Amino acid sequence: MKKAVVILSGGMDSTTAAYIAKAEGYEIVALHFDYRQRTQERERRAFEAICEALPASEKYVIDLPFFEQIGASALTDRSIEVPTGGIEEGVPVTYVPFRNGIFLSIAAAVAEKEGAEALFIGVVEEDSSGYPDCRETFIEAMQRAINLGTKEETHIEIRMPLVHLKKEDIVKKALEYNVPLELTWSCYQNEEEACGVCDSCRLRLKGFEKAGIEDRIPYKKER
Repeated sequence: MKKAVVILSGGMDSTTAAYIAKAEGYEIVALHFDYRQRTQERERRAFEAICEALPASEKYVIDLPFFEQIGASALTDRSIEVPTGGIEEGVPVTYVPFRNGIFLSIAAAVAEKEGAEALFIGVVEEDSSGYPDCRETFIEAMQRAINLGTKEETHIEIRMPLVHLKKEDIVKKALEYNVPLELTWSCYQNEEEACGVCDSCRLRLKGFEKAGIEDRIPYKKER
């Protein structure tokens, strides 16, 4: 059976990408990163629940503590506040420097070990928070680099099935593929009740609202 490594944060986008891979007949090797993000424990719980629901044939949890040491992001440096005033122009302070580049490099190593032919990542370019490492051109460049830097017989295709979708289209696609959205977590700030006002919550809520679907994860009543 063909294998795909799926970078699975526990969020809506990466989970939808995993279910698309499953529908295409891939055996799922789920890969999660604990990088000292604010909602690390909650994202890990989401990852475990989604792996069970898929189900994933293999799962890896990679610890990356150096992101906290690098800092420079509101997700990993607690001296920087997570912005809650609305999505701003440019690269936001929640951007983690070169995170997807590092994630893809490690995922390539796992894919080579597992003999996987595809690597799925849930990046979204058109309706994202403005992260430069979510751009299609960047992911394509990483694919070229990965195939140059691995064994000759290793051939890895990086799949980004959501890259040109709006959030409401991702919600609709998730329903089409029977994705358990209630198991996913998107909030940058809280672990028990989503704040509803960080960039990630705003994008998620807007997607559900425009799709005409109720989001079943818990949100703080005052937001």
